Amino acid sequence: MNVIVNGENVSVRAKTLADLLQEMEYEGEWLATAVNEELVHREERGTLKLKPNDRIEILSPRQGG
Repeated sequence: MNVIVNGENVSVRAKTLADLLQEMEYEGEWLATAVNEELVHREERGTLKLKPNDRIEILSPRQGG
């Protein structure tokens, strides 16, 4: 399925947002996620089903300055 992750078209096998994060190797407690401009809390990621062309934003902290 094709979705848009952080502004880029991506082909993924994931069915849920949690699956997508694992497939794209995002880890950690500090992630912020949104699908189609709606914030998705960590507890909801495993049940949120993705659809073709969903717009997903994933924010994670980075070190440095």
